[in-house]
Amino acid sequence: MSVSILLSVTLFFFSWWASVISLVLFSSLYYHLIKLNREHNEEVEAYISTLSYRVKRVGEEALLEMPIGIMLINEDYTVEWSNPFLASWFNEDTLVGRSLYDVAETLVPLIKNEVNEQYIRLKDREYKVILKLEERLLYFFDVTEQVKIKKKFEQDKTVIGVIFLDNYDELTQGLDDQKRSSMNSLVTSMLNKWAKDYGMYLKRISSDRFVAVLNEGILSTLEENKFGILDTIREETARLNIPLTLSLGIGTEAQSLPELGALAQSSLDLALGRGGDQVAIKLPTGKVKFYGGKTNPMEKRTRVRARVISHALKESIVESDKVLIMGHKHPDMDAIGAAIGIRKVAQLNQREAYVVVDFNDLDHGVSRLMEEVKQSKDLYSRFISPEGAMELVTDETLLVVVDTHKPSLVVDEKLLSRVERVIVIDHHRRGEDFIENPLLVYMEPYASSTAELVTELLEYQPKTEKINMLEATALLAGIIVDTKSFTLRTGSRTFDAASYLRSKGADTVLVQKFLKENIETYIARSKLIESVELHEHGIAIAVGDDESHHDPVIIAQAADTLLSMDEVEASFVIAKRTENMIGISARSLGDVNVQIIMENLGGGGHLTNAATQLYDQTIEDAKSQLINALVDFFEGRSST
Repeated sequence: MSVSILLSVTLFFFSWWASVISLVLFSSLYYHLIKLNREHNEEVEAYISTLSYRVKRVGEEALLEMPIGIMLINEDYTVEWSNPFLASWFNEDTLVGRSLYDVAETLVPLIKNEVNEQYIRLKDREYKVILKLEERLLYFFDVTEQVKIKKKFEQDKTVIGVIFLDNYDELTQGLDDQKRSSMNSLVTSMLNKWAKDYGMYLKRISSDRFVAVLNEGILSTLEENKFGILDTIREETARLNIPLTLSLGIGTEAQSLPELGALAQSSLDLALGRGGDQVAIKLPTGKVKFYGGKTNPMEKRTRVRARVISHALKESIVESDKVLIMGHKHPDMDAIGAAIGIRKVAQLNQREAYVVVDFNDLDHGVSRLMEEVKQSKDLYSRFISPEGAMELVTDETLLVVVDTHKPSLVVDEKLLSRVERVIVIDHHRRGEDFIENPLLVYMEPYASSTAELVTELLEYQPKTEKINMLEATALLAGIIVDTKSFTLRTGSRTFDAASYLRSKGADTVLVQKFLKENIETYIARSKLIESVELHEHGIAIAVGDDESHHDPVIIAQAADTLLSMDEVEASFVIAKRTENMIGISARSLGDVNVQIIMENLGGGGHLTNAATQLYDQTIEDAKSQLINALVDFFEGRSST
């Protein structure tokens, strides 16, 4: 503008009329510019005002109408404000003033624990809840459909099962073609019907083996029904006097089909190692679930297998510079007798062998045996402590673990981890906890005792020396203790082994001397038995008090005594062993699988003989856990 005025003044000196005209023109132009600028500013202000209103309106609508639940609470967990959308989920007009305990109690722990994000279920819907703790603000996102899709994806994951007819070969050997065909037709039709009912694909791949393809959803249903096919096959074939049983190994939750197949086969091996007639489900994490196993395993091992194992044991011993033998903690007659037997096997093959024992952890019976062993200087010199064994270990040393397969139960875990070459000989059903990478495994849950297995192995060893009286007596004592004087878990092979030992000079009178008990032990056992309570299904439960500590042998003997009482099908004795450990011994006549019950409490054993240990609990707590495990067992059995 100043330029236009200067130009007008300059023109005035040359032509006054031209100066006036230019001034008018410039003034008019300036006026229009001012007007246009004002109109533009007014338009911008109007747009901003409208936009601000719209944004505010959208914000209000988002807060009130957007399909996201929003809630504000106070320090007393009372709802101060919530948007209408959240209230509609609860079929309420408003949630203001309501306690969170009434509206959604599951949210309270979330807030108390200051969890920033959590998935919860409310009113049959799934929600993702995000917590802003400082503002006491909660956002709710409905993720029901996403959860359904995820669940369907999980349920559709592939699962592979391998089915094995446990005793097919033994049963069909003596059958004619017609009966064998009838049995095959019956078993195949039952399995095909079972597969069809649950939507599985089933294919027979050999005379005694099937492969099943299913998914996680079907597997969950089978687990809910406790794999009733086990009972169906057993009961239907028993009517034809052909007591056939099956075992099923299942692989699940693996990333690839080859891995699934390997898990299924590994699960089947585990089920068969525990005696068959059961289902094992192995996860990639190593965790295993078991179903079934309700019948006493049939005696299926053969002389051929015993001879093969004996030969393999001989080769392993010959390839070693020395042999160490170790049983379980607090060894019984079976563990010590079997160890003495393996020591003899090594001696027959010209190898030094030592039995590893904790001399401060022996019961009365084993202590009496050790007193007798002391009379034989050569034999007694072969008993050493775990510390002494560690000093003898070399790269060529062989360790034989007897009467247990669990690393946590051996006399010395350090020794087990120190020796690379390990052999396992046991008669217990295989559990999840197992010694890693053993050189040789001889596990026969059909045997009465480990001493019986070792006696059979001895029969096929070189006859360079004779088995002396004390060695034969120790083995016989192990058999007698584990069979309760040939009354439990006794097969024809048990008597064969006992007969062989008697022929080698085993002294039954000396065995009775080992097994004698003192008056204090008898009274302590009687006090336990005095507390017995009888429950339904023929269950007898006896408990000790919280002040008294009992030897595990006394607890086991009390359970054995209760089992001999009228109308008792299974007995359980609960008593303190140390200040912070409670022991439970379980015995059964066979109808009640005490192994499964004890496994549910962290223990294990046989169908008729099992135990567990509980830590840092009272006697009443232990009894309550046992009763719950019994309820689960009988409910599961009645649902199959």
